[in-house]
Amino acid sequence: MMSIHSRARALEQETVRILCDLVRTPSHSSKEKDVIEVIRKEMQAVGFDEIRIDGLGSIIGRIGTGPRVIAFDAHVDTVYAGDLTQWSFDPFTPKVENGKVWGRGTVDQKGGMASMLTAARLIRELHLEHEITVLFIGTVMEEDCDGLCWLHLIREEGLHPELVVITEPTNMNIYRGHRGRMEMHVAVKGVSCHGSAPERGVNAIYKASRIALEIEKLNGRLREDPFLGKGTVTVTEVVSSSPSLCAVADGARLHLDRRLTAGETRESAIAEVRDAAAMAGVPEADVTPLTYREAAYTGKVYPMEKYYPTWTLPEDSPYLHHAKRAYRELFGSEARVDKWTFSTNGIAIAGIHGIPCLGLGPGDEVHAHAPNEATPVEHLTRAAAFYAALAQTLAHESGS
Repeated sequence: MMSIHSRARALEQETVRILCDLVRTPSHSSKEKDVIEVIRKEMQAVGFDEIRIDGLGSIIGRIGTGPRVIAFDAHVDTVYAGDLTQWSFDPFTPKVENGKVWGRGTVDQKGGMASMLTAARLIRELHLEHEITVLFIGTVMEEDCDGLCWLHLIREEGLHPELVVITEPTNMNIYRGHRGRMEMHVAVKGVSCHGSAPERGVNAIYKASRIALEIEKLNGRLREDPFLGKGTVTVTEVVSSSPSLCAVADGARLHLDRRLTAGETRESAIAEVRDAAAMAGVPEADVTPLTYREAAYTGKVYPMEKYYPTWTLPEDSPYLHHAKRAYRELFGSEARVDKWTFSTNGIAIAGIHGIPCLGLGPGDEVHAHAPNEATPVEHLTRAAAFYAALAQTLAHESGS
């Protein structure tokens, strides 16, 4: 195990170089084509046994033909840079300073992809190809619709690994789950009239406002789980319509971000919002889960309802046991086991399809989507070593 870590350190500058190349190739959701080509060239340089791109544009690299199949996942799309005045440098001109790589996507989550590519090189050198099959997957569109890429991989490409390691940022801890989420619209109708005599109409904005206040109260009543934490709901957008700005609104809509803890479901979340609308005196409000229907960079549209189930890997899972063992033998300390605050592709892999997932990734999630994003170089190296060590642990278990 120590030799794996030493070899990963020897490749550290190469890992940094790969991450810098990924960062300087912008890849917002549905616009990942160029960065996929960068990854393809890196996979070719490593000598992957197979490299292919699926219908949505995710890249799948394979090493080995062994009977056990595991996968490592990194989404390669990023959010936009946002207000550039909040950045102290160009977010797409990466730099290495103070032991960190800086730039958009270094944490969320091109750092995971760079470490995966180095891990692939390490696994190649360990000659595990007859004992295990390892898939390294750069997925698309996660920022817009987490899990969509994996629904396509599982249902259309036939991928069904026994374990998926998610390389989203964990601050180098091992994560075993997170809350689910869903997006909903609450729509109400009013009756328009001239703004000079509002009593003649029914103002839809007032209806929506009363519902919003009940949603605020609902947030305090939601379930709490000892591991995953509390379910939450918040209004993130209000949209209204009227014939003019001198007329009472004839329609209004709330957008809700609902985070689901253990025991909360699509149906229970919808029922709670309908009850809140009734308590606001607007029982006729239309509560609708949303569906994502945007085209991938390949042009393919693969609709998905924006309901993302909660998932956890059990504490007694043998995969978690192997991950903790690999970590301990590699770094000489016990791994902290925790959870993500945000959502990942695990909602489709484990939440919908029941494929076991665990996570470890470079960077701290508090820096995800933030200006001046940066991940420690040491994290990149340690993550690459861990991925290779975990593959070796599972490969040797199958041969024992």
